[in-house]
Amino acid sequence: MLFDLTEVLSGENKVIQREIPLELNAITYQQEEFPIVAKTPVSLTVSHVGKKEVLIEAEAKVTVRIPCDRCLADVDKVFHLNISRGFDLQVEGETRRRELDECSFLDGFQLDVDLMIFNEIILNWPMKVLCREDCRGICRKCGKNLNEGACDCDMTELDPRMAKILDIFNNSR
Repeated sequence: MLFDLTEVLSGENKVIQREIPLELNAITYQQEEFPIVAKTPVSLTVSHVGKKEVLIEAEAKVTVRIPCDRCLADVDKVFHLNISRGFDLQVEGETRRRELDECSFLDGFQLDVDLMIFNEIILNWPMKVLCREDCRGICRKCGKNLNEGACDCDMTELDPRMAKILDIFNNSR
């Protein structure tokens, strides 16, 4: 959803607070799509703090369903987002381009709230997602989830350098 900043800039020290519904339904990250299963409206506060300077503050809670890195079970990861960023909309030239490149959610005087929340989720994306600390993962041979119980696969792994010696022992029987 787009929020127009011109209303805030119309008066000195003006502050606008809004509850903006989040239209984002999924997060696409590393060529995978992760559904958003719960979300709160974005509590947005935009303050006019200088000539054309604004302070954007936002809070939201978003729950994204991500598969466990070991067993692939669904995990609901909750992101508590608190954003506070200031922008000088009067700056021109190279400095303005550099600032706007860092925040793609601001286009002129239009603030894209969904893109701002998306960027914040990506910045806070976990390195590893586990369904539980002691997740045992899946069997490399049959694919059974080892958290649900053991499988009947032979898990002994021999050093491939010792394969010839094993052949000698097997042939001598």
